[in-house]
Parts: sequence; structure tokens; C-alpha cells
Amino acid sequence: MQFSTIAQAFAWGCREIDKIDARLLLQHVLNIDHAVLLTYPDRLLTSQQASEYSQLVVQRINGRPVAYLIGKREFYDLTLKVTEAVLIPRPETEILVEWALRLIPVDQPCKVLDLGTGSGAIAITIAKHRPQARVVAVDLSADAIAVCQQNVENLQINNLYLISGNWFDELSQARFDLIVSNPPYVAENDPHLQQGDLRFEPQLALSSGNNGLACISHIIGLAPNHLVQSGWLLLEHGYDQAGECKRLFANAGFSNICSYPDLAGIMRVSGGQMNTSM
Repeated sequence: MQFSTIAQAFAWGCREIDKIDARLLLQHVLNIDHAVLLTYPDRLLTSQQASEYSQLVVQRINGRPVAYLIGKREFYDLTLKVTEAVLIPRPETEILVEWALRLIPVDQPCKVLDLGTGSGAIAITIAKHRPQARVVAVDLSADAIAVCQQNVENLQINNLYLISGNWFDELSQARFDLIVSNPPYVAENDPHLQQGDLRFEPQLALSSGNNGLACISHIIGLAPNHLVQSGWLLLEHGYDQAGECKRLFANAGFSNICSYPDLAGIMRVSGGQMNTSM
């Protein structure tokens, strides 16, 4: 490839990979925003910048996710650090965050638990938008905890507390007003695990036994022991799991059970409230 200016590099990148991916990689290499890229198309690249950009484009051609290549991902209204130790935050998960924010009072204390926090996308966004809330984030992976801690520091969050552990194991008798989670929900033999970005993401955070329902079933079954009366549990799940999730919620004694769709109209998040008569 032969290019020496922003415009030439971008044109080459667009021929090789998706246009948005090419733009994000070039902005990352040059440490500029979209406006600068558009405003100064004739700006010269150094040989090092040209080499770095071409290497990143080749890695993207080979399938490596852009978020891992540039080390960050936009989520809700925040920019989060991501590494291959955590799932890449996705727009579908913002539906879970929006539902949670509707349930949490703006000006009152509230205890929130995020299970399997990963990068901290859900927990940090909630903590940022509900400063009166006390948010506890749990993850089994020490590497994920480190990424989340970095995001907490970068975004100056002071109402989030990290715990290393497996689901509820380290929480003793603690109870919360709201529990949220984006647990592993892809079936272990699902062919999608060998396609696209999923090939590079941590399998521990993606797939689960029992046709993808093992972790969901575990969380729903134990959540009543960690919710206050009338507390809520919200879960993200697979495209075809809403019905089974609702059944599990009902069996665990939840009420006001419902699901919300993603932008494609697929039921993606389900939740329920602890039965106030229990």
C-alpha cells in the first residue's frame, strides 16, 4: 500500500475494511477526532503512523475486533477501556441500563448489584447517572476486575465497589434494591461462537451450559436471597430465551415479570420484582 496523507490512508482503509472501522483505526493511530480527520485530509502521516495503521487494518481483516485494537468502546454516554479479558459492550445492553435507571430514584439512596461486571459498562453507567446509589460490581475474572477498576478511576466514579467472586458467593447475606446482570447466555455449541467478534471474546463470559441458560437459572434462583422486599432483578439474555426466562422468574416467586426488545424488535432483557406478599 502507498499512502502519505490522511485522505490517502483513509481511502485505502475503506477499500480493505468497513468504512467506520477504517475511520476509527485511523483516528486512533493519529490521536484525532472525526472532525479533524475531515478537516485536514492533506495532513501528512509519519512512516511510523502509516505502518501502524496498515498493521491494524490487516488485523481487522483477520477478524480482530476494532474495540480490542484501539482499546476502548463507546457505551451509553461513556468511553470505556476494553481488553480481550472482557466482553465488548454492545448497544443491546444499553436497554438494560435504561430500564435500571428508570427504577432507581435520582435523589435517594439505593443499593445496586451488577453480577459479571466485565468492563463495568453496566455498573459504571448506573453509578455515574445515579450518584446517590451504592453500586457493587462482581466478577470472577481478576483480569476483568482490573479493567473495571481502570474504568472506575478514569471516569472518577466514587460510588462503585468491586468484589472478586463467583456470582453471589462473596456477598454473604447482603440484600439489594436492584440486581442487574449480562451473564453468559450463548449455548456452548452455538456456531456463532466461531464467527465474527465472538471468536476473540472471552468464552467464559459468553457461553453457558443447559443450552445457554445455566447462569441465568442460577442467578434467578438465588436472587431472592439477596433482594429486599419489592426489589427488582433485570437480566440480558439470548434472542430466543425470553419465554424461558419468564418461566424461571415465575418459579422463583417474582411478579411484574416483563421483557423489553432491542432495536431489532427482539426481546433482549427480562426482569421481575420480588413478590411483595412473600
